[in-house]
Amino acid sequence: MYITVVCPQCEDETNHEVLKEAPGDLLVRCTVCGATYHIPVPKERLLNVKAIVSMEDQSLVGSVELLEDDLVSVGDTLVAESGDGEEVVSVEVTSIEVGDHRVGQAKASEISALWTRVIEEVIVKASVHHGAKTIPLYKQCEGEEPFVVDEVYTFGNVRFRISHIKMRTGQMLRKEGWKTVAKKIKRIYGNKM
Repeated sequence: MYITVVCPQCEDETNHEVLKEAPGDLLVRCTVCGATYHIPVPKERLLNVKAIVSMEDQSLVGSVELLEDDLVSVGDTLVAESGDGEEVVSVEVTSIEVGDHRVGQAKASEISALWTRVIEEVIVKASVHHGAKTIPLYKQCEGEEPFVVDEVYTFGNVRFRISHIKMRTGQMLRKEGWKTVAKKIKRIYGNKM
């Protein structure tokens, strides 16, 4: 598992690998400088922030999942879900609304709405099982990138074997060798290697 926190060595917000979890405490290693140290378990809440998603000649109201202390800036790339949760798209933030004002940057907990535009590629969601835990993963892909049941893939630093694929049409691909392309996938399910 990886989290983003401020590294005392780098003096910047960087990705950290979680090496060990204990009640109230995490042992983490910075992926930039390699520093290892303990931090308290983050107590941030996950928020669904309203997002207006522009797609060429139409717009829809959706949402973006953010931690309450996440800092969002105009130009950031995020993952947005449509209002019914059926479609996931990669979007670029074009404007941030805080109350009655437009700002260039704000904490997620302060944001009234994000104004965004769809970017060319699709985001593939995956739920990867590792023992009793399920790891939610996202990967930005070309719409025509193929995915095959029972083959091994890597999303970020997580390597997994696909057990089945849920299509946007509702169909489930379960047989070894069955394949589809990224733009038709609702979610991939797999087991961590």
